[in-house]
Amino acid sequence: MSGADQAAGAGTADDDAAELIAQLRELAGADPADVRQVVAEVLAALDRAAGGALRDHLPEAIRHDAGLDAATARH
Repeated sequence: MSGADQAAGAGTADDDAAELIAQLRELAGADPADVRQVVAEVLAALDRAAGGALRDHLPEAIRHDAGLDAATARH
């Protein structure tokens, strides 16, 4: 992959990240329970995509809220 190809890919990733940030900021004014639910769903999806490795890097309270802690995962 050339430098130009890498730069183009980085631009796309940056655009995707900027869009996600904008969406999360829009949610910030919404009902906090709705925001927590969306964040939990995003974290769960990211954890599945990472083969369960993400949960090892999250604080216990966040793992619990997202349903990624050991007790919740067994249910």
